[in-house]
Amino acid sequence: MQSTDTPTRREAQGGPPPGILAVVFTGLFIAGLVVSTLLADGHPFPSPFGATDGIVAYFREHTDAMRVAGALQFAASVPLAVYAATVSARLHKLGVRAPGATIALAGGGLASAALACSGLVTWVLSRPEVLEQPALVRALQFLAFGFGGPGHVVPLGLLVAGLAVPGLLAGLLPRPLAIAGLAVAAVAELSTLALLLDGAAVLLPLARFTGLAWLIAAGFLLPRRRVRSQERSRERELTS
Repeated sequence: MQSTDTPTRREAQGGPPPGILAVVFTGLFIAGLVVSTLLADGHPFPSPFGATDGIVAYFREHTDAMRVAGALQFAASVPLAVYAATVSARLHKLGVRAPGATIALAGGGLASAALACSGLVTWVLSRPEVLEQPALVRALQFLAFGFGGPGHVVPLGLLVAGLAVPGLLAGLLPRPLAIAGLAVAAVAELSTLALLLDGAAVLLPLARFTGLAWLIAAGFLLPRRRVRSQERSRERELTS
């Protein structure tokens, strides 16, 4: 009895559902944006390219909003890291030996770390001691933008690409979804230009939110196991 149950138990060890992890990650991230905006009387997080006086005044008046935003961003980084580890392990289990699984793990880990750093820096911006030094506030805001913008979105594109490429080549994901993932990944990588051109920052939310939606869809559609030709023939024999 023990020898017959062991394979079944091993088969069931697929880790947490990646689709649920993506929903939790997305929910925490969006909650940080919404709740902090509500706490700031409807005023969104200021652009780092604005005037120093207005930016410093915003942080001084809305310390609670910054504290909540930083905490929820940091919290969102945890399910993202687990998502990357889970889908990477599942790709290996599905027989993917190409670098895609490792790229997904590396990209997800880097994206999670950058988001955690952005959350912590944002939390620091809520401290009254820091807000007394305008030059330090500006430096920390640029650092939060760097971590939470290109620092997060670019490796997030690697996570998407690491899933989309084997999903397309091995038929693990619907073809339209896999191709859409490649497009999302391309935009995410192009968002590196935000470090050189202020106007390229518009690519960040485009890649970020389409990437979040794509990760949710891929998380639910990525199969747990791959039906091989031999298994299919056995099923046909049993049904015939």
